[in-house]
Amino acid sequence: MEKNINNKLKIGFSIGDFNGIGPEILLKAFYNKNLFEVCVPIVFSSRYILDYYKNKFSIDIDINDQKNNMKENQINCFSNEKFDSNILPGQVNVDAGRYAESSLRESIKYFKKGFIDSLITLPISKINIQSNTFQFPGHTEFLESEFTNEKSMMVMYSKDMIIGFVTGHVPLTEVHNYINEIKITEKFNIFLNSLIIDFNIENPQIAVLGLNPHSGEDSLLGEEESEIILPTMEKFNNKNKNFHGPFSSDSFFGLKMYKKFDGVISFYHDQGLTGFKAISFDHGVNYTAGLSIIRSSPDHGTAFNIAEKGIANEESLINSILLNIDVFNNRKLHK
Repeated sequence: MEKNINNKLKIGFSIGDFNGIGPEILLKAFYNKNLFEVCVPIVFSSRYILDYYKNKFSIDIDINDQKNNMKENQINCFSNEKFDSNILPGQVNVDAGRYAESSLRESIKYFKKGFIDSLITLPISKINIQSNTFQFPGHTEFLESEFTNEKSMMVMYSKDMIIGFVTGHVPLTEVHNYINEIKITEKFNIFLNSLIIDFNIENPQIAVLGLNPHSGEDSLLGEEESEIILPTMEKFNNKNKNFHGPFSSDSFFGLKMYKKFDGVISFYHDQGLTGFKAISFDHGVNYTAGLSIIRSSPDHGTAFNIAEKGIANEESLINSILLNIDVFNNRKLHK
């Protein structure tokens, strides 16, 4: 595989669950917006999958499967595995889960070899991808296991808000195990550095949401804010006043206070994602901060309920591609 194609960014795509909307939005994204001008897409998938959806939706786009001759202005398919499964749109199928895992692992392997510059992951089914070799709740946790000396953080991005999560795919009953100075300090550092380097924000101002109702109400409704969260914030703010709050999440989102800050810290999944998706559902991006690999993805799942209907919205994927390119360029500026 060629290393450089006219110096365009070579973005790898893991195919995700081929029975979901991933292949559809990929084809639509490159057909409806001329992204070929800024990148070369390399999809770790059999051409058969993309041809199936290309023909289904009559999308006139060129697909290349010559592994040693990646081409501009085409979607390039790269696969070392023969495709021998049935495509069953909308169905949860074991073969699709196995293939999604294989595609993801291939994309990481070739990133480490230097054949792709960054990665976009199309949606997986967290149910059918589970196996003896894949026991992760999502992409973020898998990627951190592949880059063992690096710590990551789930971040959601849109033009309205950038929000980072102290815990990601963790049951609510286990969140308290992560609310300590060590874990919060680790996540604060990742988020602060990502805003500065990945998003090119100088001296970012970050809002911290409270963990408990009304941010603990002066310890009446919980002591984590006063005993752990505020002291950790104060240690960071001894140098630069970057962290503010903690704020009650209901009033923070209700009053649109996020507009005053460069970033937001949420302590658990639904606390932050409820507010984020209320304002950015169709155009948000899932980004993994803290890793050497640049990885982004649409902020939605496989959407089996609308698979093969031709109505899936590709805007979140387009924004994932554009963010991927922006982060790559921002990191070059900071080297």
